[in-house]
Amino acid sequence: MIDASVHQQLGTLIAEVKNLREDFRRSEDRSDTSRTSMHRRMDELVERVGTLEGAMTLVKEDLAEMKPVTDDVRKWKLMGMGALGVIGIGGAALGVTFADAAKRLLVLLRGG
Repeated sequence: MIDASVHQQLGTLIAEVKNLREDFRRSEDRSDTSRTSMHRRMDELVERVGTLEGAMTLVKEDLAEMKPVTDDVRKWKLMGMGALGVIGIGGAALGVTFADAAKRLLVLLRGG
């Protein structure tokens, strides 16, 4: 009777060990799949970052080429605003002078 009980416990123990081995094998398979997926995503990220770096290099070159033009346009804008200011002041002075001359002419024509 003792032998049968020991054999039964030994059989149960062997079955449990086999189940544990199978569980470990499945866990390793899932881990391998997960690592493979992670490595693939990392490779995709590296490729995207490389592409982004290349694009940024081109953008920097374009900006370097555009900066002198932008500076010139800004300078022209300031010069144009200054010219408009001078023309405005000159127009106002001319208007006041014309109005004063017209007033004097009316006074002379009325005889007074």
